[in-house]
Order: sequence, then C-alpha cells, then structure tokens
Amino acid sequence: MIRLFNINDYQINTSELGNILHGEIVEEFEQAFAEYVGAKYACFANSASSLIYLSLKGLNTTIRIPSITPPVIPNVIVSSGNKMEFHDDIDWVGDIYELHPGIWDSAQMVAKNQYNKRATGADVMIFSFYPTKPVGGCDGGMIVSDSKYVIDRYKTMVLNGTKPSKNAWDREQVMLGYKMHGNSIQARMAYENLKKLDKKNNTLDQIRLAFNESLGYNNKSHHLYRIRVKDNSKFIEEMKKAGIQCGIHYKAFHKHYLVKNIVKYRDMPKSDLEEKQTVSIPFHEKLSSNNVEYIIDNIRKFND
Repeated sequence: MIRLFNINDYQINTSELGNILHGEIVEEFEQAFAEYVGAKYACFANSASSLIYLSLKGLNTTIRIPSITPPVIPNVIVSSGNKMEFHDDIDWVGDIYELHPGIWDSAQMVAKNQYNKRATGADVMIFSFYPTKPVGGCDGGMIVSDSKYVIDRYKTMVLNGTKPSKNAWDREQVMLGYKMHGNSIQARMAYENLKKLDKKNNTLDQIRLAFNESLGYNNKSHHLYRIRVKDNSKFIEEMKKAGIQCGIHYKAFHKHYLVKNIVKYRDMPKSDLEEKQTVSIPFHEKLSSNNVEYIIDNIRKFND
C-alpha cells in the first residue's frame, strides 16, 4: 500500500533529555524554530489547538472560518467562548490564514522566514507538530511572535499559570493557567524533523512538479496534494484496490449536525462541491519515482 502520509519511526534515549517533562531540549527547540520561521520568540505547547484556544479565549467575538476545515477549529472557537460564522472560501487548505487580526493559523505550513513575511509586531503565529504535518512529531504545537511580553505570557499560561523556572518546585503562581506545556520527548521528535525539513521540502518540490506537470495542477503546498475528481468516494475506493491510500481534507463543516444549532445555516455551493470532488493523494518524501508514476497512471485511468 502506498500510504497517504509518511510517519517517521523514532528511537529516543530518554536519559539524554534531562527533565523529561520540561528539559533543556524544549528551550533549544523553541529558539531554533523561532529562528527558522523568522520570529524572535517561541513557546512550545502540547498541541496547536491548545495554543489557538489560549489565543482566542476572552475575545468574545465572532470568528469567520471556511466551512472546509478540520473539526478542531470550530471546536476551539466555541469552547473558547466565541461565536463562529462560516464562509465559502475553499483555497486556504495547505496554506496559512488569519483566524482573527493578529492571530495566524499555520498548522499546515512551516517555511523559512514566514513570520516576518506575513506578521508584524505582537502578532502570533501557531504551528502544529501532529505526526502528519510538515514538521511531524508526537503531536505538540508552537506559537511565535516578535513580542517577548506576549510569548512570556503564553509560557506562563501553558505551565499552570506559573513563571517558568528550572526548579519545578519553586515556580511562582502569577495567574490561573492550564496544563498545556509540551514535554521533552515531543520537542526532541519535532526538533529532529525540523533539522530535516529543507531536505524533505526539496524532495517534495520534485514530486509536486511531477504531479503538477502530469495532472495539470499548480499545487504549492508542502503538506497536501489535492486533486479534483467527479466522485471522491468512488475514487478513494478505486485507488484502494490499486494499493494507493487517499483521503479527504476536509468535510464541509457548515452542514454538521453539531453546529446547525450554533451557526445559522446558509448555502455554500463551493464548499458542498469541494466536499464531494476534492481528494488528497499520497504526497511525502518517501515516495519513489516509480510510486509517483504509478499514482499518476492510476489517476489517469480513473479519469478516462
């Protein structure tokens, strides 16, 4: 089976990590990641969704999001005390977008200097280290900013409202917070993949170019390669028979029964069509040239 994503295998010597819960590797990873994306400061946490939750909590506003979205975003918006409204934009997948002024969701993208190209001042940008993401790991998330005050506040919030200290039993409680900090094992896994990211992206550039030229697309993502077919359910079934794993990113959330009582329903023809016709094909650095040719041949066969 040619898998949709590549999930790395890891061998970690935990004795090298020092404090497994919050060792020096966490701060080392924060500094390296901030430098890579062009920001001054970073805070590592247990997930990107935790950081989005903290960023939205207390805004008491309406957040507009595309209906084609992973479930975590609507969940976090509502649980953080905000209202949500869907729009019919279908082009954001695999890219970065502004959830709210100054709050950038970059869970599907990690690129050099992307923070200083998109954000300014005290803006925050949030990244995911879910295993299938560009910098995959054992989950985890990172928030970056050029504001030390902002990042220090996040570091306190994710550490139960205490000021970070090398002595775990001597942390000063300064606010009510959450147990959302990332641990050393998560940091080590993601950090190793950050070191390999440039090489990985170079390989993905070649694979994407082959797909683009053969299938007629202009995909630019380093995370997903999505194509359009008449019936994605039938396509997925046929590809499975050929030993090719495919998936849907994502379902149209405005029709979900859980949100119909929360959000006023309105027609979204682009999102409805997207849900039925778009499909993600295997796209990762472990694909061989034979794999790529085989995938292209089977897509063409389905479309004939």
